Amino acid sequence: MHKVLVVDDDKVLQQSVREALEFHHFVVEVADNGKEAVNKIYRDKYDLVVMDVNMPEMDGIQALTEIKKHDPSVIVLILTAYSNVTDAVKVVKEGAYNYLEKPITSENLVALIKRALKARTLVETVGFSSPSLSLGGGSGSDKFIGESNAMKKVFDVISKLAKVTTPVLIRGESGTGKELVAKAIHYNSPRKDEKFVTLNCGAVPENLIESELFGHEKGAFTGASERKIGKFQFADGGTLFLDEIGDISPAMQVKLLRVLQEKTFTPVGSNREIKVDVRIIAASHKPFEEMIKDGTFREDLFYRLNVLPVYLPPLRDRKTDIPVLINYYINYFNNVHSLQVKGMDPEAIEILSNYSWPGNIRELRNIIEHCFIMEAADVIYANSLPQQVFKNSKPAIEEDDDHDEQDTVFDMADIQNSVFDNQNEGNEVQFNFTAKLGADSKLDFAIAKDQFEKEFIVQALKINKGRINQTALNANIPKKTLLRKIEKYEINPKDYY
Repeated sequence: MHKVLVVDDDKVLQQSVREALEFHHFVVEVADNGKEAVNKIYRDKYDLVVMDVNMPEMDGIQALTEIKKHDPSVIVLILTAYSNVTDAVKVVKEGAYNYLEKPITSENLVALIKRALKARTLVETVGFSSPSLSLGGGSGSDKFIGESNAMKKVFDVISKLAKVTTPVLIRGESGTGKELVAKAIHYNSPRKDEKFVTLNCGAVPENLIESELFGHEKGAFTGASERKIGKFQFADGGTLFLDEIGDISPAMQVKLLRVLQEKTFTPVGSNREIKVDVRIIAASHKPFEEMIKDGTFREDLFYRLNVLPVYLPPLRDRKTDIPVLINYYINYFNNVHSLQVKGMDPEAIEILSNYSWPGNIRELRNIIEHCFIMEAADVIYANSLPQQVFKNSKPAIEEDDDHDEQDTVFDMADIQNSVFDNQNEGNEVQFNFTAKLGADSKLDFAIAKDQFEKEFIVQALKINKGRINQTALNANIPKKTLLRKIEKYEINPKDYY
């Protein structure tokens, strides 16, 4: 639950606001003036502050300054009489999220609070690859802090783009979080209280994309049984996010360029021009430079969108962020599934850090949820990871550990006696190679060696319950060699958990 502090010297208003918020399941505390509010902020953690401007001892403007110095992430909403709107606008510029004129209604207040919390959540979601995220003003406090330099640059660009209204082009592979970046820009911009409208251009048939964007009149084409408002008109005053813009045709690119330049469009089947004020944020994984050379994407539209581009790096290029992302999603799925998973075993984290991540963050999210389904313990171990993670952990498998293939030819008697019998008492391990090789007198050393290695690894995994680190240690196999053999023989460690 979100914790809210209501600050007002008017006891009646204070109580009515408290009751309205508690009805919507917020945890609410109150303060009678700015000084008391600041003291509470110093002692406790609040998600949001609802505060009047005119109060004794310390007014709302002074309190806002102190609150933001102590905790820039706290959202502050200002309540003000009509005559004090100038002061309210001032505090918004100094860090308050927004203001409401008195008298207020509970519906308007709750709606504004929910928008404010949503905005903060979106930015934190984009910034989840950094251990801390500050949204306040002032020297240093308005910068995102992350473990990877690539994401620090992304967060810096987002903060700049949120202050202006220019078109934006977000580039990156599928699954890197392009729509989250678009939402973060919108919900921290002057348009945050207006609509955020999305359209996946790649999912709309070519013959319908114009109608989706600009709308149509009744009877404009077969099947147009009624008038339709397009995305541009619907998003008027707000932001229109055009995902996979690289999929639209050159003809539609011309019309889109006109809207960007003239701020007007004509619905399909109409003669009337409609003027709109819409910010365009576009995204795509396509190689625009090659498309421009091929003539499949207009150069003028590209440069119109690409004023200050945002490039989202693939997950494989920011692996220092992977442990933080893992913890983020563990916390997320703990809330979703009402579980209490404490974390992930270092071995599993190492395997995921060496994975190639073709599906980027979206794939990581799915893998963590997969582990929640597979893992019954309070820690996620490597045996809960999907099999493709072991097969595609290329850096871990390709690195040489100074043990070539010949080094892994084991002495069967020594292994059975010293590794299994001595270190795992009570676990009888039998290697019946006569049965495996058959009665044929023709023997092949290479085949026998592979059969033995596979059987040995399977038995070792069984004894160590599928855990890679323990198996490598107890069976005296270098871990990189073990991972290479697991891949070679298509062994699934989680089968032996």
